[in-house]
Amino acid sequence: MNDALIAAATAAFPADVPGITLGAVVHDGQIDPQPLVRLPLSMMTRHGLIAGATGTGKTKTLQLIAEQLSAQGVPVFLADVKGDVSGVAMAGVSNAKIEERATAIGYPWAASAFPVELLSLTGATGGQLRATVSSFGPLLMAKVLDLNETQASVLSLVFKYCDDKGLLLLDLSDLRAVLTYLTGDGAADLKAYGGMSKATVGVLLRNIMNLESQGADKFFGEPAFDLDDLFSVERDGRGLISVLALSDVQDKPALFSTFMLWMLAELYATLPEVGDVDKPRLVFFLDEAHLLFADASGAMQDEIEKVTRLIRSKGVGVFFVTQHPRDIPVTVLGQLGNRVQHALRAFTPDDEKQLRATARTIPKTTFYDVEATLTSLATGQALISTLTEKGTPTLPFACHLVPPASRMGPLTPAEIAPRLTTPQAKKYTTAIDRDSAREVLERQYAATAHLEAGTAAATAAKSPAAAAQSAREDEGMLGVFLRSPVARTIAVTVAGSITRSLLGTLMGKKRR
Repeated sequence: MNDALIAAATAAFPADVPGITLGAVVHDGQIDPQPLVRLPLSMMTRHGLIAGATGTGKTKTLQLIAEQLSAQGVPVFLADVKGDVSGVAMAGVSNAKIEERATAIGYPWAASAFPVELLSLTGATGGQLRATVSSFGPLLMAKVLDLNETQASVLSLVFKYCDDKGLLLLDLSDLRAVLTYLTGDGAADLKAYGGMSKATVGVLLRNIMNLESQGADKFFGEPAFDLDDLFSVERDGRGLISVLALSDVQDKPALFSTFMLWMLAELYATLPEVGDVDKPRLVFFLDEAHLLFADASGAMQDEIEKVTRLIRSKGVGVFFVTQHPRDIPVTVLGQLGNRVQHALRAFTPDDEKQLRATARTIPKTTFYDVEATLTSLATGQALISTLTEKGTPTLPFACHLVPPASRMGPLTPAEIAPRLTTPQAKKYTTAIDRDSAREVLERQYAATAHLEAGTAAATAAKSPAAAAQSAREDEGMLGVFLRSPVARTIAVTVAGSITRSLLGTLMGKKRR
């Protein structure tokens, strides 16, 4: 093998630096077990990218890095879109291919299971994750509801109104109730906010009902997921791997991609600054990362860029996993210091164009023809460029990757079942319906109905002449009363309450 190449790799990956062992350098079909290509633990907060064509080994690379992080006491969160990463909870089984690869690399492979907590947005395949509508905010909710800019601006107005009025938006029924209330007579309350059209409100209500019909209403509400649960370390010192199973919501990519962004934003907002650290506090792996950016507005992309750029100071690393680097906006791609690029295919002119674009994003090297290397990498090989302990990028090195120590396949239903009753899973099993916007508006409706009933009874008990005089007096007093903000708030909830009842009947859903 090229002596200069080995010397460069030896300088780039010193063995005494704590880190993640990825594999051995390969050149012209030859594998040299020394030095081993490694990713410094202290550079994991500089984020990373795992990319490559379907079937080239991206998921196994994700699994390899996650289990080594766990072994060194770092908690991990990973999104399991395809449902094949949960096997990290079970020890792998040796076979001829694994032994051959381990021998070629010179790595002492040993089967191992890792501590895992299964999570789910529906509660079907793991502990039920929930978040409140309010915590999502208008920007992320607009993405979940697939709103255009005009509709998103109306949603922002609604959130502002609720903040000012002290109305809690906990679940989708709260949001629907406020939107219904602000339609028609309730629009008077929005004069100071700019108002909104009934047509736009209609779109928002239809999109909310569409989400509910797909089961997404289970996700919004309480108890909200406690992000502190992600930082668990086992008694033996290994970090917990939290696996978010998403195979049951693959048809709702906006929901789960936005949820992962919400988690990052919440972590950034709540974690203390720690600056540069010897090892990360937590590492996220976002599989199918292109879904974060699909149809994202400029404001959404700005939010993703900001969170990615700033969250490293909180000790959190983020790895995006996708097919092509072009799936990631350049403003975000420029912040991903660690690159594991699996093979790309060039079967069409468009593929070839993408190949050239990818090659230009990889540091230049005299040791490899980058374009040719990217098309010739075998499954389980990758072109890797990491950051050194000082933060400088290494040259790219083709690498024969270490096989994961855990099972390279999903858990069976029988293996999943006992993991749905762990203390953490039980913590989120039962939904809580706290007093919020819907309940407040319903009480106001009840108060209005009671007032009207009392007035009618008193009028009926009087003589015709007295009743007529009383009615005239009441009319004058009522005119003054109805001009008060409290009375307006109570009065305009009648139509909204009736509409919510009708919608609940039509949708066949029982209100919690």
